[in-house]
Amino acid sequence: MTDGPVHGTWEPEPAARWEDGFLSGNGHHGALLFGEPNDERVVVTHHTLVRPNGAEHARPPRLAAELPALQDSLLAGDLHAAESFTDRRELQWVQPFHPAFAIRLRRTAPAEGSGYRRSVDFTTGVAQTEYDGRLSRVFVSRADDVIVHQTTTPDLDISLDHRLPNAPHGLAVGHGAVLTPEGALLTLRARYPASDRAYTGVTLVVVTGGRTTLTPPGLRVTGADSVLLLTRVLRHTHDPDALAEARALGDLLPDQQDPYDGLLARHTESHRTAYERVTLDLAAEPAERALPGSELLERPDSPALLERLFAAGRYHLLSSSGLFPPRLTGLWTGDWATAWSGAFTNDANVNLQTASAACAALPEVTEALASLIQRQLPDWQDNAREIFGTRGVVAPPHSDGESGLTYHFNREYPLHLWTAGADWLLKPLVDHDETRGEQDPRTARALAEVALFYEDFLTRTDADGHLVVVPSYSPENRPANASWGAINAAMDLSAARHALLTAAAYHPEKAQAWKALADRLPPHRVNADGALAEWAWPGLDDTYDHRHLSHLYGVWPLDEITPYDTPDLAAAAHRALELRGSENDSAHGHLHHALVAARLRDGERVAHALGQVLKGDFFHTSLMSAHYPNRNVYNADAAHTLPAVLVEMLVQTTPDRLVLLPAVPATCPRGELRGIRTRFGAALDLTWSPTEATAVLRPTRTHRVELRTSSGTEPLDLVAGEDHVLRLEAW
Repeated sequence: MTDGPVHGTWEPEPAARWEDGFLSGNGHHGALLFGEPNDERVVVTHHTLVRPNGAEHARPPRLAAELPALQDSLLAGDLHAAESFTDRRELQWVQPFHPAFAIRLRRTAPAEGSGYRRSVDFTTGVAQTEYDGRLSRVFVSRADDVIVHQTTTPDLDISLDHRLPNAPHGLAVGHGAVLTPEGALLTLRARYPASDRAYTGVTLVVVTGGRTTLTPPGLRVTGADSVLLLTRVLRHTHDPDALAEARALGDLLPDQQDPYDGLLARHTESHRTAYERVTLDLAAEPAERALPGSELLERPDSPALLERLFAAGRYHLLSSSGLFPPRLTGLWTGDWATAWSGAFTNDANVNLQTASAACAALPEVTEALASLIQRQLPDWQDNAREIFGTRGVVAPPHSDGESGLTYHFNREYPLHLWTAGADWLLKPLVDHDETRGEQDPRTARALAEVALFYEDFLTRTDADGHLVVVPSYSPENRPANASWGAINAAMDLSAARHALLTAAAYHPEKAQAWKALADRLPPHRVNADGALAEWAWPGLDDTYDHRHLSHLYGVWPLDEITPYDTPDLAAAAHRALELRGSENDSAHGHLHHALVAARLRDGERVAHALGQVLKGDFFHTSLMSAHYPNRNVYNADAAHTLPAVLVEMLVQTTPDRLVLLPAVPATCPRGELRGIRTRFGAALDLTWSPTEATAVLRPTRTHRVELRTSSGTEPLDLVAGEDHVLRLEAW
């Protein structure tokens, strides 16, 4: 194909709203570029910036002693017993994520020119504006962990401005500005109200030509050829040495005439390599590919829009993953009032956002998730011990990144009852291990801890001798005729079974016992509507109008329920999907629906779910998304999840199976997907049209897999190091 997809986006008008600002990030620092040409702002963020709100001292509720009584009550038919399984504390949200400050550049000689254009290049991570012959460009270095900002505007006032929307009134802020041989050093120190915690931003200003004078709290530059700003921010309890931080920034400057180019080259080497591993080409019209993002968003049926959102989603996912995986807002916000604390929301959102990491070749994202889990495992052990009285681990429903403790409870969201979280969060790490053909020792240790929890927790049985998961919770739904805390939620059954069997595969010495425990779990239940029941316990009725699809965990991302191995359960799961409402039209609900539909080979349903998002005004012109239609509530779920949907409708793999073109919508009749990683250890390039398809496999392992297409099934023998070409005339 020619004239390939555009790896960036642009706009002809300034971003008046921070939500429309173009983004750059390295998984630690984030930068958000917006504002008028004469008053440009770069909002600085960092994954560690969370505001103390009391949650920094919160502990899990000590409920283990009361657990047997709760189990007795639920099994005896008290459908509301779990509502009192609490220490009666008030609901405590995790510490909310917030921005640090804005680097503000005001032209002292306002321009009246024309030709404004702003853009972001996904291959380099550079966001820039051009106006009146002047250039301003920003990127966040993956190599040097610094925000790099260069402008060629000769006359500027520069300051660090903490006055962002909803900043707390009690924020104690101190500014510093001193001249240096390079130009100047700006600092901003902010201490949180009633807390010993603070954060400090340091910006080294390097001025080429011209003159620099102090204009507290900032500085003025006149007659400069160019101005380079290097910025870092850190959260702390003991005040850092700002001059030492400035020297560290100065040490980054390369020995060359234009230090910007040297800094960019160091960064681009790793960023470009990661971003370009996978590409999607849907044979869009060149004229549409050339459009600004705002115009493309008005063409929801355009292949060019899907191409650009796929590229933007990969770019933003990579840019927000490093120290942590993406938060609800990725790595960015321009407002201190982040919805749901801008947390890592574990019961759906983190996994949906990172769903493409293994298959779309972003191990950087998987490593960010693995590192977060590894740091928090001791907290997960505390959760298991304090709430359930067991060994092993229980994952929290929410995290601010500092703590992995569970303390989120109220009547409608008894999330401390959720025991499936550890398996759910470890599943992407298992996928990654399968893709590369090696078992990460960290994943092995964590899986063993999950199995230990189930050894201690699964002690109750039903009349048929099956183990019972009690209490049980299906995020964030409830039975139509019972309270939220119930028995045998489908997600809990799938998670327990998968965790035990996967732990057995990683630990052969314990495999027999853990497999035996898994075998004692009950089967899923099909309800009177022919649908996979959200609760397998008889008598618990389904509530269909809900954004979450937790009960279909066995379909996606697990391989427990498939059209090939368990056709009857797959039909029941499909019926459950048909009956599912969208409740409040959350973006993550629509795209979760699409992921499940793709596994069930329903291309029409995939297209409909995608259409709900593409036609619902969910995307800002930054191509970052919103949680609700009409761009309501800045949120990364749609932006980061959409690439996974597009991959799943084209290619699905397990360690022993390849499914090609299982759920291609009619709106994507032809295209090319390159660089996909399979769970049986091969890279894959796929080209398709209405009449034929070609897949090129580059195996790293010798293995026999099952090939599934619409034409049927056949074995496929792959040999490490030997390319294998598949040509399909019907698919």
